[in-house]
Amino acid sequence: MKKYSILLLTCISILSIPLSLVADGEEVYTIPIRGEIDRSLVVFLRRSVESAVQEEADAIIFDINTFGGRVDSALQITTLIGSADEIDTVAFVTTDPESTGVSWSAGALISFSADRIFMAPGTSMGAAAPVTMGAEGMEAASEKVVSAVRAQIAALAEKNGYNVSIARAMVDADLELREVFVNGELRVEDREEIEDLQRRSKSEGLSIEEGKVVSPAGKLLTLTAGEMERYGVSSGTLSDTGEVLDALGLGDAEVKSLDQSGADRAVGFLTGSAATSLFIIIGLVALFIEITSPGFGIPGTVAIACFAVVFASYALMGTVGSVELILFVIGLLLLILELFIIPGFGVAGILGITLIIGSLVLSMQEFVLPDFEWQKNLLRRNLLVVLLSTVSSFAIFALLAFSLPQIKLFNRLTLKEAQTADKGFTVQTAEDEKRLAGRRGRVLTTLRPVGRAEIDGEIVYVETEGEFMEPGEEIEVIEVSGNRVLVRRVKT
Repeated sequence: MKKYSILLLTCISILSIPLSLVADGEEVYTIPIRGEIDRSLVVFLRRSVESAVQEEADAIIFDINTFGGRVDSALQITTLIGSADEIDTVAFVTTDPESTGVSWSAGALISFSADRIFMAPGTSMGAAAPVTMGAEGMEAASEKVVSAVRAQIAALAEKNGYNVSIARAMVDADLELREVFVNGELRVEDREEIEDLQRRSKSEGLSIEEGKVVSPAGKLLTLTAGEMERYGVSSGTLSDTGEVLDALGLGDAEVKSLDQSGADRAVGFLTGSAATSLFIIIGLVALFIEITSPGFGIPGTVAIACFAVVFASYALMGTVGSVELILFVIGLLLLILELFIIPGFGVAGILGITLIIGSLVLSMQEFVLPDFEWQKNLLRRNLLVVLLSTVSSFAIFALLAFSLPQIKLFNRLTLKEAQTADKGFTVQTAEDEKRLAGRRGRVLTTLRPVGRAEIDGEIVYVETEGEFMEPGEEIEVIEVSGNRVLVRRVKT
């Protein structure tokens, strides 16, 4: 019996060896960052990075090939990459028949957020100065925006051990960058840093020798793969992902390659300015129609669907929380309260519209109050999108209210006939109107200005032209219109 037990334990141990090896195997994720940096890419990268963190991957290689894109999306991506602090993150600027082999603008910002940078031969990185779309096309961003992005890329370079001067020069064209040999060691610094080194040279025994200009003032810095490696920014010039894995010591690791799905691109489309504006306009117009119509019908369903799409798509972007939804619901309730309960249109209605607009704006951004210039620009853009959509919806609603009765197709949906007195419609009979007109009586209750009076022995509800009358005063009927009997005081 003991023999069989020993044999069974031995078999179990042998069979468990491959399972343990598989469980302890190294795993690497490759995630592409290609094309324009936009909102859909943020959604894809958030899901991909979270998956790599949950699977406890050993490294993430970001396959970068981009001319740049949105600054806010790029900054969100740098935050995502920085959040994977327990995983070795690598930016690999690749080249293949379908790529351009560049990491420019927002791509450079993203590259500096990784722990290491590798570049394929023939690739380049730089030209990260932010731009804005003006009346005449692309224009250089304001100094405030440039300063904010310059500080951010410098902070990323400092955190991950890259040359800060090189990072700044990729954003700021005013910096002059020059080679300098400090005790024979090659460095690249701006003019201010070189002057500081020269001041310290005597006291610290430094040998300072200036070299060639790497980037003259007035030009943005862009470096080739060879220059990036020469100046110590890139960890190596490698041809493909296999060589990168070998350089990381992960040549035998299991590689999981991820790619953007149609759903990611759909979210990017839905959160674009054009689509967002369209859904807000349709949603608000449908909401106005529903509020001003009896019961609940198709317009209400359309409004719910439109706003659900807006909030759901931005929720996938990570910018919608309970606050935005609560503000929207409160604003909607205040608007309904103003229209149906409170007479006129005042504080409740204005506050309701303000809360609805505010909730839509906040759903499109991660912050409440902007701290940086790029956040201020994003807030202005979001506010402009929502305000223009709101004004457009009011205009469309007014146009529909005027034009629908004129359109033959909608004739059956609108009430065109009016039951007027000249057509014989009245609450009182014609005989009653003739009988009361010109008659006299006396007031029974105080008229303020409505009350009861006795006319020809009959109790009648009457109304004055605004004046108050006391009981016992003599009155005369001057007009009868439906149930409205208008009287005045008889002068003695």
